[in-house]
Order: sequence, then C-alpha cells, then structure tokens
Amino acid sequence: MKLLIASGNKHKVEEIRAILAAPDREFLSLGDVPSLPEVVEDGATFAENALKKARALSDATGLWALGDDSGLEVDALDGAPGIYSARYAGIHGDDAANNRKLLAALHGNTNRGAQFHCAIALAAPDGRHWIVDGICRGTLLAELCGTGGFGYDPLFVPDGDKRTFAELPPSEKNAISHRFRALHALRPLLNTQLA
Repeated sequence: MKLLIASGNKHKVEEIRAILAAPDREFLSLGDVPSLPEVVEDGATFAENALKKARALSDATGLWALGDDSGLEVDALDGAPGIYSARYAGIHGDDAANNRKLLAALHGNTNRGAQFHCAIALAAPDGRHWIVDGICRGTLLAELCGTGGFGYDPLFVPDGDKRTFAELPPSEKNAISHRFRALHALRPLLNTQLA
C-alpha cells in the first residue's frame, strides 16, 4: 500500500517513515511524485493546514495522503508562534532566525512552559478523511543546546527529561514527540483502512 506524505520537510518525512514503518507499506514523499500542486498553508489551525495538504495531494494523485502541520506553542506568548512556527522570523524554514526571535521574545520571562503540537490528517482517494492530534509538553531553555533535530529542538526540554530534543537520539525523540503521539493515534486507522 502506498501512502504519500504531504511534506517537503525531509526531517518530518524521516520521522513519519520511522514511526509508521510497516513491511507492507510504501511511503512516498513530495520528491517522489512529479507535478504536484503547491498547497498554501493558510488555515487558522494546525488541523486545517494538515487536512488541506492531505486532501489536495490525495485528490491530485489518487493516493492515500498524510498531511502534517505542527509547531511550537509558548505559554508566555499566548500560544505563539503556533501555526507560524516555521516562518516566525519571516523566512520559512530559517531555524536559526526563528530561535533567535523566540529567545528575544522570552528574554527575562520566567514562564518557560511550552508544547509542541502536531495535527495529522489522513485523506483517502474517495474523499474520506481523519484528523488526529499529538501534544508534547516541556520547557524552553534560555540558550541553544544540542546539535540534532531541527526547528526549535535545541531549546525544548520535554517533561520528564533534562535533555533537549536536539540532544536526544532520534529513536528516543520519536518515542515521545508530538508527532509520535499523533501518529500513534493514527496507527489503528492506518491498519484498518489501508489493510
């Protein structure tokens, strides 16, 4: 069974493949399928953006498609950067600039609570869809720590650990992350719908 992952973020694609791996399941990424439509993420929520991506690519290809939208929600910033996490500093995917802006916004603030939030939508070629969410709570450091991961991983320490996501081996991060929690909720659906 083929499942198209509606993401151009190679880190997300690798995490999804690792978490949902199954011998009878083939994962395709955007680079594997030519001439796909560009999907503008203009939804008001993670769920809206995830569904928009999954639905558009399922409609375009006739394949089952999985859309993911996720980001960091910071307590002291009323949930910002939220759906704007990847472009918080203005340029999409500029992790260093996003982290600098976040650290500046939190300078002197003792409320360091935050959560990574992931919404995943699964779209079927016949028009049906499902949406699941995953949350990972933690705290934000005042400086970057660790060289792994991507995005805000060098600042985020998940509850119950003393290491940032950027310090965790991928297998450990993938066992507790917001994306893991959403994908774990999706797994029973995949097993019944894609069987």
